Amino acid sequence: MDIIETIKEQIANNTILLYMKGSPNAPQCGFSAKASQAVMGCGEKFAYVDILQNPEIRANLPKYANWPTFPQLWVAGELVGGSDIMLEMFENGELQTLIKDAAAKAKASEA
Repeated sequence: MDIIETIKEQIANNTILLYMKGSPNAPQCGFSAKASQAVMGCGEKFAYVDILQNPEIRANLPKYANWPTFPQLWVAGELVGGSDIMLEMFENGELQTLIKDAAAKAKASEA
């Protein structure tokens, strides 16, 4: 499968998806650590992709997303942004609302 198709499939199949360096429990950079803490702080399950284990995704996602850096948070198929945006949204409550609403919609569509 083409790597762009893989990325599209990951985004489509995961309501809340964090592309990061490392894993939420063992982040490999400070930005990924802050981002995963913010997403975990929202209290919903989320998927993640360790871009260090997926060099093709690391190379191609910035072009696909038109966003040059990692981490990247995708919610309901839309790019939210990187760690600075996530932290700002978390601090003012927007991230929690966005993630909880997306998770609720996903659960309702599964039912």
